[in-house]
Amino acid sequence: FTEDQKSTQSQDEFKLEDLKKLEPILKNILTYNKEFPFDVQPVPLRKILAPGEEEHLEFEEDDEEGGAGAGSPDSFPARVPGTLLPRLPSEPGMTLLTINIEKIGLKDAGQCIDPYITVSVKDLNGIDLTPVQDTPVALRKEDTYVHFNVDIEIQKHIERLTKGAAIFFEFKHYKPKKRFTSTKCFAFMEMDEIKPGAIVIELYKKPTDFKRKKLQLLTKKPLYLHLHQTLHKE
Repeated sequence: FTEDQKSTQSQDEFKLEDLKKLEPILKNILTYNKEFPFDVQPVPLRKILAPGEEEHLEFEEDDEEGGAGAGSPDSFPARVPGTLLPRLPSEPGMTLLTINIEKIGLKDAGQCIDPYITVSVKDLNGIDLTPVQDTPVALRKEDTYVHFNVDIEIQKHIERLTKGAAIFFEFKHYKPKKRFTSTKCFAFMEMDEIKPGAIVIELYKKPTDFKRKKLQLLTKKPLYLHLHQTLHKE
């Protein structure tokens, strides 16, 4: 090659950086299922949310009564670590509570993507009394149940919770078409329900009503959140 030919050849070559810039556009083209023409902008990355945070708090169109039927049993390939906290140190005469979230009953359990539960303790005004915790993504989906089998350590001694406090459980899942995590339903447990052993609690329609003023049951079907409580006292 002459010097001019070499110069022309080097200008025509793709650099690695150029190829990397094309990668998200090519992926978008290959995974897009609509007819031409379409936008070739890179698909935005899924946002990582803080414990209890949601990207959007809008309503879902497919509520429990009108949702699709239960999907087939499925397992989740990815495991999200969650934001669970360890048990507090014990104190003489004080009681700590461990809640095992066993499973939640939902009509369309098999179709929920990356489901997890946000656990919080609120006073009557909806103010947090303890840090908010997220469970890892559920272990598996089976028939009309999403199974968790995970322990939540309540981050305050029971005797120190204010009168009228409640423990909230918000069931959340990812909606790929809208690219955000949404609350599907919620449940709560009041202080007089804290006792050792199994308990099932009712599910309510979103949005989560931390003040417990306007509650609407999610479904008339016998589908609940299944918990098991353990009390620890010195």
